[in-house]
Amino acid sequence: MLEVLPDQGCANPLRSIVKAAIYARVSTTANQSVEMQLRDLRELAARRGFEIVGEYCDEGISGAKDSRPGLNRLLADAEAGKFPVILVWKLDRLGRSLVHLVRLMEDFRRLGIELVSFSEGLDFTTTTGKLLFQIISAFAEFERDCIRERVLGGMRNAKAKGKRIGRPPRTYLSEETRKAMALAYRQGQGSLRQLAVRYGTSAATVRRCVGSLQRISTEAAASA
Repeated sequence: MLEVLPDQGCANPLRSIVKAAIYARVSTTANQSVEMQLRDLRELAARRGFEIVGEYCDEGISGAKDSRPGLNRLLADAEAGKFPVILVWKLDRLGRSLVHLVRLMEDFRRLGIELVSFSEGLDFTTTTGKLLFQIISAFAEFERDCIRERVLGGMRNAKAKGKRIGRPPRTYLSEETRKAMALAYRQGQGSLRQLAVRYGTSAATVRRCVGSLQRISTEAAASA
């Protein structure tokens, strides 16, 4: 738990002030506002004796968004060491998924920052909160493994059906174009990169076409 240490040089000890940041988010501004969250979190900070050094808000932004301006500023200031505590109204206001939430909490722990959630009554500065974090991390790891297994299973199923796995080619090239591109390279009419630009493809594709033509020529010579 974060300790508030007395000033040993005073007859009447003064409690040191712990700096805290507030993060609030609502998905839509139609019928919601961050004001309710901010009011509750300000009261929580007052009860705990925290000094609020920053309020970071995202209004009308879905939690599923990869980039949120308020959260981005919070993370930047966290990296800068501006506060040791972050107050949130609810954990789902912070993370877009269990895995994302755990990743954020691991980053906070690396920076020496503790998290307090108002609605759930969760205080990760306490021993019980630290134990709960371990449990949440285990569930997040389980979720990651399940997602990984589903992806690998889908890829195996697609391969079994003869489907192509991976990114589709940037452009479609006919067999005639592939041969012409490979011959142009062999005749010194341009580098891989130059031919890629000329034919609107990638240098790797040109290289594959050259290799394919070489194999065909070798096989034809061997069978002659």
